[in-house]
Amino acid sequence: MTIDFVVEARARHADMVAKRRDFHQHPELAFEETRTAGRIADVLRGLDMEVRTGVGKTGVVGLLEGAAGGPTVMVRADMDALPVCEENTTGYISTTPGKMHACGHDGHVAVALAVADILATHRDAIAGRVKFVFQPAEEVGNGAVAMIEDGVLDDPAPDVSLGLHFWSGLETGKLAIGAGPVMAGADAFKIHIQGAGGHGAIPEETRDPVVAAAQIIMALQTVVNRNVSPLDTAVLSVCKVAAGDAFNVIPDTVDMAGTFRTYRKEVRDLLVARAETIITGIAQAMGCQASLELMPSTIPLVNDEVVTKQVLRAVEAALGTDRLAHPVRTMGAEDMSYFLDRVPGCFFFVGSGNAEKGTNYPHHHPRFDLDEDAFPVAAAAMAAAVAQYVMRADRAG
Repeated sequence: MTIDFVVEARARHADMVAKRRDFHQHPELAFEETRTAGRIADVLRGLDMEVRTGVGKTGVVGLLEGAAGGPTVMVRADMDALPVCEENTTGYISTTPGKMHACGHDGHVAVALAVADILATHRDAIAGRVKFVFQPAEEVGNGAVAMIEDGVLDDPAPDVSLGLHFWSGLETGKLAIGAGPVMAGADAFKIHIQGAGGHGAIPEETRDPVVAAAQIIMALQTVVNRNVSPLDTAVLSVCKVAAGDAFNVIPDTVDMAGTFRTYRKEVRDLLVARAETIITGIAQAMGCQASLELMPSTIPLVNDEVVTKQVLRAVEAALGTDRLAHPVRTMGAEDMSYFLDRVPGCFFFVGSGNAEKGTNYPHHHPRFDLDEDAFPVAAAAMAAAVAQYVMRADRAG
């Protein structure tokens, strides 16, 4: 008897909603997810799993051992919230001022716990094991690395890594699954410009860093459209400018910050080289000095071609082809990339956007919310993806 993962997921819909709303009401920022981690650990222990806590500071790992030997499949879900003031008016809004789940991680956790419950129910049909990884600090880009450094990919080492992300730009219940690079690598950068300030009425006696900053910002916009091949993709955005304290005083310095986003290391290196040349060259021409400081965040997220094809096959069999949408590619970043860099896998998107319910606001927006009707689709898809690797058809059901 074949397991119907759609039926199994629908049976757990109410529980997923309840758990998600609880996590939503109690958001915790990066490496502060102690309450969330505790709730997760309790559920996993209740499913008779071997549980480790404190992995990568606040991460949780649950190991579901099957009835026979076989491969190890890792399922990853991120836990952290954002420093955003929620503007929703639902009955389950954040109870912590200045913090909210504005990216769907509360839903990711609820779905992963449902998948754990589904597979634990059919433990006797599993040949191998499933390693559930609940990761802290995705939003600051270093939670995955912290868990890796703490041995999350050891004892046992996963053969396949899987993850999902709810996506408000995709219709509720649609699935976007694609091979290759699907999310960008990200670098933050800072620019410091040193000039010589003075009175705003006597600019000839200054070396104005504000004017230099304006020239630098405009020149940086040429890098992508004049140095990067149209066949590649890149983003260079200056997002913060800080200068001066008075309307009539030219300041000594200007500080700026922004981000590089690329899919390939070669393009990333080109952006950095050209930006450095432009920043230092323009500053010098304007009588100032400038420096560029890089703060790497994540590497590109690349789905393995073979694993992605297998995930597609499993999802089609479980949910049908009408659920599939065009694969998503975004310049957003995700530190699941570090797991996929070490373990072949697939990270896919589940639509949660519904204009009638108001769940189509962009991620990180203060009115972001999830269409909870997407939860059974997500759980069924993930359970089916895992099952193709570890489920013994002769004992399923």
